[in-house]
Amino acid sequence: MTTAERCEKSSPPASARHRFAQSRSDRSHCVERADHLERPDRGAGTILALALALVAILGCSAAVLLSQSVIAGERAGRAADLAALAAADTERGLTSGATCATAEEVARRNAARLVSCEVEVPGAVVRVVVRGEDVVAGSQAEGRARAGRPP
Repeated sequence: MTTAERCEKSSPPASARHRFAQSRSDRSHCVERADHLERPDRGAGTILALALALVAILGCSAAVLLSQSVIAGERAGRAADLAALAAADTERGLTSGATCATAEEVARRNAARLVSCEVEVPGAVVRVVVRGEDVVAGSQAEGRARAGRPP
């Protein structure tokens, strides 16, 4: 006897269903079978929820990487500004030492590396380029600054 035949046999006629209640265990295989046939998309909500969670995680990861890049760029810019100001003060004679050595020391103290240092106008204007920390996969933030006499 097939499952369909057992379901037909175990179910009372429609008119007598209210009088002949059967236990759920007798017809459990019929109910499960009918649910499966009526709802072929069963479990799709779980897959959709997992997909949405994955998209949310990827979006958050991208936002974190972007914010780290922005922060590293700001730090490199700040290190370049400070190195250029210190080098300009040295060039103008306000502090002792070599111009580019001072810029290199200030950049190092701000977790950056001096890439170039150039005196544009002797005794007045200095331009520096620094590289900051690694951000993503070996890429580094770069900061550029130019400093000189106050106007």
